[in-house]
Amino acid sequence: MEYVRLGEVCKSLHKGTLTTKDLIEQNEYSYPVINSGRGLYGYYHQYNNEGDAFTVAARGEYAGYITYFSDKFWAGGLCYPYRSNSPKICTKFIFYYLKARQEYIRYTLVAEGSIPALNKGTLDLFEIPVPPLPVQEEIVRILDSFAELQAELQAELQAELQKRLQQYEYYRDKLLSFSDLSNWGGQEVSVEWKKLDEICHSTCNIKWRNTNDHYEYIDLTSVDIDTHAIVATTRINSETAPSRAQQIVKQGDVIFATTRPTQMRVCVIPPKYDGAICSTGYCVLRPDTTKVLSSFLFFILSIEDFKRYLEQKQTMGNYPAISNKLLKEYVIPIPSLTEQQRIVEVLDRFDTLTNDITAGLPAEIEARRKQYEYYRDQLLAFKKKA
Repeated sequence: MEYVRLGEVCKSLHKGTLTTKDLIEQNEYSYPVINSGRGLYGYYHQYNNEGDAFTVAARGEYAGYITYFSDKFWAGGLCYPYRSNSPKICTKFIFYYLKARQEYIRYTLVAEGSIPALNKGTLDLFEIPVPPLPVQEEIVRILDSFAELQAELQAELQAELQKRLQQYEYYRDKLLSFSDLSNWGGQEVSVEWKKLDEICHSTCNIKWRNTNDHYEYIDLTSVDIDTHAIVATTRINSETAPSRAQQIVKQGDVIFATTRPTQMRVCVIPPKYDGAICSTGYCVLRPDTTKVLSSFLFFILSIEDFKRYLEQKQTMGNYPAISNKLLKEYVIPIPSLTEQQRIVEVLDRFDTLTNDITAGLPAEIEARRKQYEYYRDQLLAFKKKA
């Protein structure tokens, strides 16, 4: 196969400069704007290039990232826009060939430094195979079909994931609603209704001046919103502790983030973090285990009714927040400990099934992406003419 340099078969297109203030909301009269990222920068009311073109990011974290445009678009100053100017090679074939070698370009041709950069002269020397036009067109047709199928599959899998999550949340909220006797086979369940403040013990803060020990610190980003697990902590002492590192937590405590509360950042403190320090951005709830189980309390603080309460009570400032006092005034149902345990076991099983699906569907998407890339690379594997 004959190979040619990119600069020999492509012409450079127009570039322009925009600021974030120039961008507008997407509408039927707007055009996508691409710059140095791996996605769109935004939208603008003008375009500086026609479609059937591709761009290569020139600077920054995603230098070397390649994007194709079938319609009119605006190219910013931190990318290289191209279109074929040779009758023997089509633009989209070039795009697919470069896309298949994107990682090579990013890690071999991009110069490292304080800001990674891809030199246009270096990129123009990159060699492209030139099979006969009918072969190029067939490869483009096949890869377009692959890309369309991959997008459809990903949309279906994401829709299935959302459906399963909504199903879980529906049954969880229904199970924790004690106003509907059908949940209990028509049998009335004995339930008390109490404020959180009435079923939790008081907690205490650390006195940093009295200790030289090191502690694990749970800040507002330590708890994952989706998994409700502590994913990362920092180790602190009296000299390195931030001002908000004040609250001592124990195993079984339930912590709830009062900053941006409707994000529902909540978790149960596991044994690993017994005695850790958490941010004052959390409300620490230490359940009286003669009245309520930690895991039951956790599920109660995950339901839609509690989220609605937060929406009503939060105050708006630089960011939404709710006070510990208001949060602890929320009234929850307290069935017997036996009923609580039964409910927790049911919801744990639901949770396990949901997590299996949540982990499994992205893995399926990734497997299909790799399958697509494998066949794409096979289609674009040409031997160079000696």
